[in-house]
Amino acid sequence: MMDLRRGCLVVLGSLFFLLPNLVSANVVFKVQNKFAAARERTLPSLKAHDDRRHGRRLAAVDLPLGGNGSPTDTALYYTKIGIGTPPKDYYVQVDTGSDIMWVNCAGCDKCPTKSDLGVELRLYDPNGSTTGTSLTCDQDFCIETVNPTGCTVGSACSYGVTYGDGSSSMGYFVKDNIQLDRASGNLQTTPMNGSVAFGCGAKQSGQLGSSSQALDGILGFGQANSSMISQLASVGKVKKMFAHCLDGTNGGGIFAIGQLVEPKLNSTPLVPNQAHYNVILKAIEVGHDVLQLPTDVLDSQSGKAVVIDSGTTLAYLAADLFTPLMDKIMAAQPDLTLHTVEQQFTCFQFNGNVDNGFPAVNFRFENSLSLTIVPSEYLFQLRDNVWCVGWQNGGMQSKDGKELTLLGDMVLSNKLVLYDLENQTIGWAKYNCSSSVKVRDDPSGQEYLIGYHDLASASNRNTGWTLTLLLLLAILGSFI
Repeated sequence: MMDLRRGCLVVLGSLFFLLPNLVSANVVFKVQNKFAAARERTLPSLKAHDDRRHGRRLAAVDLPLGGNGSPTDTALYYTKIGIGTPPKDYYVQVDTGSDIMWVNCAGCDKCPTKSDLGVELRLYDPNGSTTGTSLTCDQDFCIETVNPTGCTVGSACSYGVTYGDGSSSMGYFVKDNIQLDRASGNLQTTPMNGSVAFGCGAKQSGQLGSSSQALDGILGFGQANSSMISQLASVGKVKKMFAHCLDGTNGGGIFAIGQLVEPKLNSTPLVPNQAHYNVILKAIEVGHDVLQLPTDVLDSQSGKAVVIDSGTTLAYLAADLFTPLMDKIMAAQPDLTLHTVEQQFTCFQFNGNVDNGFPAVNFRFENSLSLTIVPSEYLFQLRDNVWCVGWQNGGMQSKDGKELTLLGDMVLSNKLVLYDLENQTIGWAKYNCSSSVKVRDDPSGQEYLIGYHDLASASNRNTGWTLTLLLLLAILGSFI
């Protein structure tokens, strides 16, 4: 499971990845008072309406992180959430590239029962929760999310998720309470409940069924109405914005839902009407040189925008970007002997500090926002003086077949990234992910620190990559 999330395609009634193009039009909405009828305009009903409005909590939430984005480590980041009544803990991968949450369920076929990540896995049982219910295909959530065909009233609302490596999860949707940690003071939290619809995994295949990096499921932080943050925001539990800081040095990091107060971040607009977090690339610099790229690469209408995706480990570049980028990087050390490992990694021997021997790469976006990746972030070390390149040739395919560049944890690590879905922007800055950030709790008006977490112990972090590392070293042994 070197990179489970690469090229993820979520198939839910053909909705998620194949979103229709929106068109511009003049629209007139018919508006009427909810209490238009005199008989409905009673004091109790008006009071109940106001109570619901004033009950909007818009709390700040602290999600503890575990894992590491390095290809020679766990190669993913995950969090722990409580599900059900009474709540039980489940470990799920944090993924900004997909739109639903799903967990392995009781009766699942080929679901993993243990993990080399050092976390305890369990199967969710909707019948074991007093608040758990199955969703049917005729209910609003299923109709809006899956748009099922041939729906029989009362039948289960099915889902299917297929990933680029062939792994898949299939099952049905349920709804239950989830328990999160609401910020209640500096580095302090109290439990917060919310009701969310999510997938109940009945059958897994591929890497999702293996034990090397197994988790209980995936927590999608995409923009669609089906994502957990969208559901919680729609009922006034949280703001539709979140920030993460993935610690690529120590593992773990910071993940906060809510309004970020400090630090302030510059931002760039999200490309509208896209299924993923797409931003427009303006230029690429390698060292002090600006790459000369084909005009259509930088044309926002060409479909070659850049996708920001925390569920992907490496960085996948459209071919028109990959070749000139690699040529310029490797020109800094022309005498290196390069070897290809596992048909995808370019590896070599190098003595010395890679940050001094190779150039930094700087992506420039709209609104003068830059993303700088130093050599020690795009190169990963297998042993002593053996290094491999994290840039990969070939981006993800858009709905119209065009190639998009995909930036994953490799380049997002050690940076604070803010996704502001209310204003449709995304921003970032270099940051110490072992420190803390300040968020605002709207109900109280207080500003609280949310700090660093690492759900995995140092010993657990070393186990997740053992098999991958041994395989790479065995292959490298024939060259070195």
